[in-house]
Amino acid sequence: MATPSLLLLLADGRFPAGAHAHSGGLEAAVAAGRVTDLASLEAFLAGRLATAGLVGAAFAAAAHRAAVAETADSANPARSARGAEPAESAARSGALARLDAELDARTAAPALRAVSRRQGRALLRAGRAIWSDAPFADLPATPGGAHQPLVLGLLCAAAGLSRVETATIAAYGTLTGAASAGVRLLGLDPYQVQALLVGLADACDGTAADAARAADDPPERLPAAAAPLADIHAEIHATWEVRFFAS
Repeated sequence: MATPSLLLLLADGRFPAGAHAHSGGLEAAVAAGRVTDLASLEAFLAGRLATAGLVGAAFAAAAHRAAVAETADSANPARSARGAEPAESAARSGALARLDAELDARTAAPALRAVSRRQGRALLRAGRAIWSDAPFADLPATPGGAHQPLVLGLLCAAAGLSRVETATIAAYGTLTGAASAGVRLLGLDPYQVQALLVGLADACDGTAADAARAADDPPERLPAAAAPLADIHAEIHATWEVRFFAS
């Protein structure tokens, strides 16, 4: 059974997966004058949680479900996510390929698709170094690598975390990266920003619970919440020659 420390470790922004280099779209929103203060940052974060947060958490939870074999050994997710028989590996590979394709279809902006795959590669490097026997080889061999939520799902399964815990890490990450960027970009009081995150904690937990339940559905029926303005901002941001964050 995983200890709470593993959940905290994987949710920590200092985990070596490159999350600190991304603002979750906040840099472009600030430049467009759409986020200017604490109140507008809160609205931005709430919107991000309801869209990218829900979708990413659902796909991470679904990848976790694919990683954990439905056998008598499933009481130990870390063990059942490793050393599977060839037939299990093939089934998992097929499930992950479907998830990758469906998440790609839900990510309208090419810039955001590239960011997700770039973050997936960074997370995969860390995951392979820590859990070398996890079934990362079953991830789809797509150009640019697998999407980040899929890698996160396999990594959390290897760590022995539950599906809800996996979704919580994914949802939490959509909030904290942008919140931290808000401190840097807007010069906001970090204590007030942390208080804002505390206020969003229940919404984050609710989103994670919804995402974990949705993971039982087939890939084509997973959440598809969209934020067209965020897609537009991402494409504009990708053209900048000078920027603080990669996205």
